[in-house]
Amino acid sequence: MSLTHLNPRGEAHMVDVGDKAESRREARASGVIHMRPATLALLADGDLPKGDVLATARIAGIQAAKRTHELIPLCHALALSKVSVDFRLDEAASCVHVSATCRLTGRTGVEMEALTAVSVACLTLYDMCKAVDKDMEIGSIHLDAKTGGKSGDYQRGPAAMEPAPIVTGEGATGEVSLGVRCAMGEPCIRVKCLAELRERLGVGEVSVPFAELESADVAGLKALLKSMDARFAGLDEGRVLCAVNQVMAGNATPLTAEDEVAFFPPVTGG
Repeated sequence: MSLTHLNPRGEAHMVDVGDKAESRREARASGVIHMRPATLALLADGDLPKGDVLATARIAGIQAAKRTHELIPLCHALALSKVSVDFRLDEAASCVHVSATCRLTGRTGVEMEALTAVSVACLTLYDMCKAVDKDMEIGSIHLDAKTGGKSGDYQRGPAAMEPAPIVTGEGATGEVSLGVRCAMGEPCIRVKCLAELRERLGVGEVSVPFAELESADVAGLKALLKSMDARFAGLDEGRVLCAVNQVMAGNATPLTAEDEVAFFPPVTGG
């Protein structure tokens, strides 16, 4: 695989997209800005010194997407047909989740526009709130999905992030193995934490022994996870949804060996 922004001599250049066919292209990116709980409360109540913080950050993100070519040297100037910037206030994690979607019908993708919109929206939130909180931290800015173009579609998944190790005692009962499949040598349940829940808990994907479940249902799985690692207590913080084999589930949903269980936050938008 070669870098398209380098010519055969290794020099940076703008890619010629003139011969590409036009197609509908869309990209979605997201990021997060962490802040003190008191700052988040002021933001939610509209009591910060600079006024309507979210409205200002939304406009900044949209404007940034439209002017990405002025910020990133080798990007093309694009006639975007849609730019949306959305926010979700997360009291449990004391942060604001920022997402942006960009769309056009054209010859090049809009990944950089979506990423730029998220970045500038987060920076604007910092600027609007810094009078009361200079310890805010921006992070986890990444591409979530893109459609269209020669390279095809892309969907960010749990494998895109390296899961943090869980230490439960080498060789001890209840040992957790990390990986993309159950490879423990015994029946197990594959567990995924998705989206910002994965970022908040610091856990992407684990496998747990089926025989160790207190009860063969989602509630029993949660109890086992929390006994293995304290981070899984976050499954009880705020609203967390669950799916078993990609079907929505609850605590009473039965489990069988080799099931895949996903925990994730509610999907929001606007």
